Amino acid sequence: MISFNDITPAGYARYVEVDLGASKMIIISGQVAIDKEGNTVGEGNFEQQAEFIFSSIKNILKKAGGSFDNIVKLNNYLTDISDLPLFKTIRDRYVNTLQPPASTTVGGSRLVRNELLLEIEAMAIINKS
Repeated sequence: MISFNDITPAGYARYVEVDLGASKMIIISGQVAIDKEGNTVGEGNFEQQAEFIFSSIKNILKKAGGSFDNIVKLNNYLTDISDLPLFKTIRDRYVNTLQPPASTTVGGSRLVRNELLLEIEAMAIINKS
């Protein structure tokens, strides 16, 4: 069974929960630094945007009954690949660095809004018991 959570007016789910029997897969849509009012958080500030995004992912995982220890895959999209060292420093405050998730990082010229500097997708497996 698949359940769609936090469907927004934009027509997509912030995350999807897939029942795997003894566990569930949480697929988190690309998170960006936009608050609930639609304002960009940390315009021009990569660190602020990254912290906001990782905090958003943490909240989604908590709502689904998990934590960053459950993350198995991250997809990272940076508009300036030279921010990668800072990204890794911030990411490592959240993920289990002893058993890090699989990860893909892509550099590109822009995201859905010009002022957004990164976007992160995540996938987690959470045991039900």
